[in-house]
Amino acid sequence: MKKTYLMTPGPTPVPPDTSIELARPVYHHRTDRFKATLEEVTRLLKDLLQTAGDVFLMAASGTGAMEACIANTLGRGDRALCVRGGKFGERWGNICEAFGITPVHLDIEWGDAPDAAQIARLLDESPGVKAVCVQLCETSTATVTDIEAIGQVTRDRDVLLIVDGVSGVGALEFRMDAWNVDLVAVGSQKALMMPPGLAVVAAGPRAMERIEAAHAPVFYLDLKAAKAAADKSSTPFTAPVPLVEGLLHSLRQISEEGVEAVWARHARLGRAMRAGVRALGLELFSKHPADCVTGIRVPEGVDGQALLADIEATDGVKFAGGQAHAKGKIIRVSTMGYAGPFDVVIALAALEMGLSRAGYQVELGAGVKAAESVFLEG
Repeated sequence: MKKTYLMTPGPTPVPPDTSIELARPVYHHRTDRFKATLEEVTRLLKDLLQTAGDVFLMAASGTGAMEACIANTLGRGDRALCVRGGKFGERWGNICEAFGITPVHLDIEWGDAPDAAQIARLLDESPGVKAVCVQLCETSTATVTDIEAIGQVTRDRDVLLIVDGVSGVGALEFRMDAWNVDLVAVGSQKALMMPPGLAVVAAGPRAMERIEAAHAPVFYLDLKAAKAAADKSSTPFTAPVPLVEGLLHSLRQISEEGVEAVWARHARLGRAMRAGVRALGLELFSKHPADCVTGIRVPEGVDGQALLADIEATDGVKFAGGQAHAKGKIIRVSTMGYAGPFDVVIALAALEMGLSRAGYQVELGAGVKAAESVFLEG
């Protein structure tokens, strides 16, 4: 028998008791029972997102939420500033182009994060830009963005701040209203501790004004329809009832722990993981590392793809590799959602053994010891 460990930055492990909720018999979505569930889910999501704005659920991946943000607020011929510093930053531009919206790209080195001053300069040089699209966490590079600083730039302009929070919300500090975020897209399969298939869009007042005034070429992703239904504690189309019930269970766990305590737990896991990586003499990929996923440069002379395949086959630990030009060059280890100290210990132990089998000189136990020291410090 081999025990397996899912340590990818999406999908992530689902708590066993949430899995039980997902297995319960399905019931009809046009009932008082579902109405009560949706109301509680919405309230808990608002608390998690730190917003008094509107929150909408839809059966989609996080990309569906991203598309809804763009399609409902921008029109053909409009311009949007899109930060490209990884595969998911690139996705904002791809979505814009699909709807005839012109992306104004801010290209940054993979592993770096956008600077608010850069965005301010580019907005000054690009009149008519109607939105800034950026990641809270660029998952492909394990990089966190200072959303608060960017919000200071967009709040006094007629420019929406649209944030991909798919792999960050629920793990990293995020204060939608206080940081002047207008729209955020979230997916269920990351820090929300759920399987894939459920998307969340949260919209602030400025975004809702834009949505109500737009003539968006959408049907299923129509946020006007979502708003009309949400005001009646409903959804415009058939809701994925088991997923919403499962999300309620996971959100209750987050609420019980406390949102700020959840952020603090992830910060501690991230610090421990980075300490272990450095103790092994390895380098981090990101200049602004996120606490929910750690990017590690594959050492010179080691085949990164073969290393990950060996660790999965031998130890049952599934890590993620790099994408595009970073393929085979980085290892990405998730510590988001249903994660605790021993997940970090397992990840580092598997990395130590895998590197040793690959012929790389590593001191077995050094990474684990360094992580344990962080945890013992409290």
